[in-house]
Amino acid sequence: MVSQTPASDVSEPTVLRSQRIRELTHDLHKRLEDTVSEWAPTETHAGFTRFVQMQYLFQSEIQALYHDAQLIKLFPDLPERCRVKAAEADLADLGSAIPEAVPGAIQSPTQAQALAWIRVSEGSKLGAAILFKHAVGLGYSQTRGARHLAEPEGGRARGWKAFNAIFDNLQLSAEEEAQVDQASRDAFARLELLLRTVGTRATNAQPA
Repeated sequence: MVSQTPASDVSEPTVLRSQRIRELTHDLHKRLEDTVSEWAPTETHAGFTRFVQMQYLFQSEIQALYHDAQLIKLFPDLPERCRVKAAEADLADLGSAIPEAVPGAIQSPTQAQALAWIRVSEGSKLGAAILFKHAVGLGYSQTRGARHLAEPEGGRARGWKAFNAIFDNLQLSAEEEAQVDQASRDAFARLELLLRTVGTRATNAQPA
C-alpha cells in the first residue's frame, strides 16, 4: 500500500524517484514529442482539433484516477488538477464531436500504477506552455478552445514541483517501484498510440 512518509523518517535516496523515471522514460518522451511534431498540431485548425481529441481521450481514460479517494489523501488537490472537462469544452469550441474511445485503456490499476499515469499527465502541463502560445496564434485562448493547455492556478512549475515533492517522498515497496517504472512507460506509449489513432481516423475520414 502506498503511504506518505515524512522526509525525516526516510533516508535520502541517491537518485530521486522522479529523476529516475525521467531518465527511464526519456526515449519514449522524445518519441512522443517527435510524433506530436509530425502531426503539426498547432499549424492548422484541423491539426489542433486532432491534438485536443487525443488529449480528451487520454484525460477521460484516467479521469477516475484523479478522483480516487485513497490518492486524494496523498494529493488533496488531485480533483482540481484533472483536465478532462476542460478538454471536453475545448472540443465543443472546435466543433468536434467526442471521439470514440480507443481499446486498451488502463483498467483497475494499483495505486502505484495510477500515480505513474497521473504523473505523466501532470508533467505534460509543462510542455503545454509552448503549445498554448501556438494555440493563441490560431485564435484560441484559456476560455475558448485551449482551456486544457492554459496555465494552472499558481503556475505550471509550482504545481509540478508540489506534485513531485509528495511523489518523491511516498513510501513504496520494491514491487511498487517496479510498477511505477513500467506504468510510466506505458502512459507515454499510450499517449503516442492515441495521437496516431486520432491522426489515422482523420486521414481515413477524408474523401478519396
